Amino acid sequence: MASSFWSNVSLPTAVFTSPIAAIVTPAVAGAAIGYGTTKLFNTKNTYRSLRQPPGSPPGWLFGPVWTMLYGTMGYASYRATTAGLSSPSSLVRHVAHDSQGLYTVQLAANLLWMPLFFGLRKPVLSLVDIALQAGMAVGLAYNYYRIDDVAPWLVVPYLGWLGYASYLNFGVGYLNGWDISEEAVERRKKE
Repeated sequence: MASSFWSNVSLPTAVFTSPIAAIVTPAVAGAAIGYGTTKLFNTKNTYRSLRQPPGSPPGWLFGPVWTMLYGTMGYASYRATTAGLSSPSSLVRHVAHDSQGLYTVQLAANLLWMPLFFGLRKPVLSLVDIALQAGMAVGLAYNYYRIDDVAPWLVVPYLGWLGYASYLNFGVGYLNGWDISEEAVERRKKE
């Protein structure tokens, strides 16, 4: 089968065929982006300064939750890749290759969220980013379903958290008039 767009934008296959690399790669990338964004943009103070919707978690919860989600996402990619690439079916092998690319692009979109929200302070763009992540995660779950019995279920917690994150992102945007710039936050503090 001819290669597709998805198989051309993938992390190296070696990342997906090693359970350790598959789990550690997204967790390390997420931690690096989180740490860098936090240091550059003082996300803790920004988070505390924004009006939050009901049910907003404490800021410290995000790190452990994302570490767990990155681990399960990575393990799902490992299971789907190893099962898919060892399949006698050329169609299943093609789906496995495409899934690697789709996973890579959704991970990149995931890693963009913090810089969009806290760096650029653009809640609308970050909400669009979450919607794209969710769409790609649904596509991954579907592809994984075609390959493996466990991998699609490992995507379910991620989808649940994306739903919750969408609510939080929308709530913060709405409650803050879709303007979370430093100037707008300081102006609201004085009101």
